[in-house]
Amino acid sequence: MRTADGGEPAGASPPAGRVDSGLPMGSERMEMRKRQMPLAQDAPGAAPGQPGAGSRGSNACCFCWCCCCSCSCLTVRNQEDQRPTIASHELRADLPTWEESPAPTLEEVNAWAQSFDKLMVTPAGRNAFREFLRTEFSEENMLFWMACEELKKEANKNIIEEKARIIYEDYISILSPKEVSLDSRVREVINRNMVEPSQHIFDDAQLQIYTLMHRDSYPRFMNSAVYKDLLQSLSEKSIEA
Repeated sequence: MRTADGGEPAGASPPAGRVDSGLPMGSERMEMRKRQMPLAQDAPGAAPGQPGAGSRGSNACCFCWCCCCSCSCLTVRNQEDQRPTIASHELRADLPTWEESPAPTLEEVNAWAQSFDKLMVTPAGRNAFREFLRTEFSEENMLFWMACEELKKEANKNIIEEKARIIYEDYISILSPKEVSLDSRVREVINRNMVEPSQHIFDDAQLQIYTLMHRDSYPRFMNSAVYKDLLQSLSEKSIEA
């Protein structure tokens, strides 16, 4: 309520929403600016090099656990972590999964029936046997045997260690879908020697898998359609010639 001359009656309260600080308007604004200045310095958008919360400075991210940190120390660490992965892919590609070989002759295929050693000594024989193992879902036995043969050819210590780790992860680890069947004694020896592997670290395991293929898979291969069809095809070509 206003008086007749437009003023406010004595003792009237200030309008709602307005706090009478007892300071002139100009002083009130200066006080508000002073209060806002410390907040602006601690804000997340503060320029690099200005002290932020806790006055940690521009390198504070080096000591935090924030996943969004992009400082140079983490960048270098990430690059180092990627190097073994790249090398693993390259070395894994070097391990044989298929062997190029000329078509076997009739004499070679007949020799495969004489012994398992004669089958395994030729690339064509290993390829035919591996094709049969694939039908029995045991192809990993041949792949492991071939990887061990490739490891024996290496002389570089760093490459030997990396290839040994790849072979272990692919065929020895119980977490691998391609794990081969080995007894506990052989596994224990491999686990101990993985600290400093050599090119012969898997020799006992390779012999065990070779024996398994010889006794279990080889007899079935000789009676399989894979072998019989190949033998018949070569016999017919020989007669025609």
